Amino acid sequence: MSGSDLFTGTLDILILRTAQGTPLHGYAIGKAIRDASEGVLTVDEGALYPALHRLERKGLLESAWGQTDTGRRAKFYRVTQAGSAHLESESARWSEFSGAVSAVLEGLGS
Repeated sequence: MSGSDLFTGTLDILILRTAQGTPLHGYAIGKAIRDASEGVLTVDEGALYPALHRLERKGLLESAWGQTDTGRRAKFYRVTQAGSAHLESESARWSEFSGAVSAVLEGLGS
């Protein structure tokens, strides 16, 4: 499933969850999402970088320039306090939503 296939808002919470803790650059965030989902979720650069910039404009992420392990200059993103609060509330909403969808799918299969 590519970034453009993700439900609205899902990419944002995946990015926030991934960038929580250690600051990561954009490529590392995309790779972490892909790795954590065992390759099911891949976020193309065309979806990832606009989402990172949008989250930064909203004050949910902050960034600083740094150097990658390979010595390249990159922007590293870190979740702000507002971003942590947003992640917590959106994660709760997602859990409720996905549980309801699962209940319907399982209930209709009987």
